[in-house]
Amino acid sequence: MHRTIIEPFKIKMVEPLSFLTREQRENLLIEAGYNLFLLKSKHVTFDFLTDSGTTAMSSAQWAAMMIADETYAGSKSFEKFQNVVNEVMGFPYVIPTHQGRASERVFFGHLVKKGNKVPSNNHFDTTRANIEYLGAEAVDLVIDEGKDPKNTFPFKGNIDLKKLEDFCRTHQTQIPFGMITITNNTGGGQPVSLENIKACANIYHKYNIPFIIDACRFAENSMLIKQRETNQNHKSVADIARETFADADGCLMSAKKDAMSNIGGFIALKTNNWLQSLKNLLILTEGFPTYGGLAARDLEAMAVGLKEVLDESYLEYRIAVSRYMVEKLNALGIPTVLPAGGHAVYIDAKSFLPHIPSHQFPGQALAVELYRREGIRTCEIGSVMFDNAAMELVRLAFPRRVYTQSHFDYIIEGLGDLVPEKAQLRGFKMVYKPEALRHFTARFEPL
Repeated sequence: MHRTIIEPFKIKMVEPLSFLTREQRENLLIEAGYNLFLLKSKHVTFDFLTDSGTTAMSSAQWAAMMIADETYAGSKSFEKFQNVVNEVMGFPYVIPTHQGRASERVFFGHLVKKGNKVPSNNHFDTTRANIEYLGAEAVDLVIDEGKDPKNTFPFKGNIDLKKLEDFCRTHQTQIPFGMITITNNTGGGQPVSLENIKACANIYHKYNIPFIIDACRFAENSMLIKQRETNQNHKSVADIARETFADADGCLMSAKKDAMSNIGGFIALKTNNWLQSLKNLLILTEGFPTYGGLAARDLEAMAVGLKEVLDESYLEYRIAVSRYMVEKLNALGIPTVLPAGGHAVYIDAKSFLPHIPSHQFPGQALAVELYRREGIRTCEIGSVMFDNAAMELVRLAFPRRVYTQSHFDYIIEGLGDLVPEKAQLRGFKMVYKPEALRHFTARFEPL
């Protein structure tokens, strides 16, 4: 076994990195109200804000885009895309949208009513916001291990089955559908076991509740099942993915993650029960059902990406990068969510900066410092993003096929200087916040 992680691809195009001085970055932080979402990309050296839409697409994807059928209705590109979704996930009915939150808006807009309750392991930010916007409650039922960054249980994204059973029994008439998110982004990018997914489906169906998977990182979840779950390592990732969706009634997907695309999303369904109503909503807000707010070239890129993402050499590399970064950060004395997940590394800011209380946003303080020192843009997942957050995390989400091991080694070298000076960091107060999804546009002042 070679110990060096190599990228399982060749680089055919390059883009220069931006290197600013620390003083320049400090001035830019002030202008942005210390909100990293409000920085310009030209001022960022390493952009780990999100892995959504930031993929470096392959030569096969770019080639497919050149033969797209840009017909308004009935495009051949849509047929190709629909067939691939059916092949990979087993869902025959597919509705494209321009991204994941559009899928949520259309799907929830039809099914969610005021007073409803929608359970999941953890709902991420836009999912929760879209449910709450309609006057319903987004309910998190992740296992207790998933709330403890130091716990090394291999499937910390699992839903608590006892809590789910009790919840469904008590609130059956208020639940329009139940969900699970794979991988569990809010909880540190942690996977959900195949056993848990199937047990979750059985409980939902026992109470006649449709089961919908938030599937944006389904391939990474499938690879982690192959690596960690008993009696699964002999299966291909493609087979595990099909089995993941076998007991679900449908899925919502941001194609900007594991469809390896820069834009796009979709709703996929097992039956056509809701199909016409969802299409009618789609036409109202997104576009005709065979393009859904996308260009046909985007459908072509997604169709190729959904198959490329199942390449096990790519997935092994992807997960190895996260594991490598977790090990290196921990060795420096920087605590992270354990075990390493797939798409990101989550620094445990609460443990790293115990002198900063939650109401002073330790995750935001650390995220700001990472940019100030190294030009790294990250995302706080804690008390800024969520009220009553269980953990105070800083997510370094790695764009697919973008950075190399030397980039990660460079970052590790820089972060080593932060550890002995961490006690100097101070918290923040929020001086502006919108009503929903405040982390995108909130502004802060240092304390």
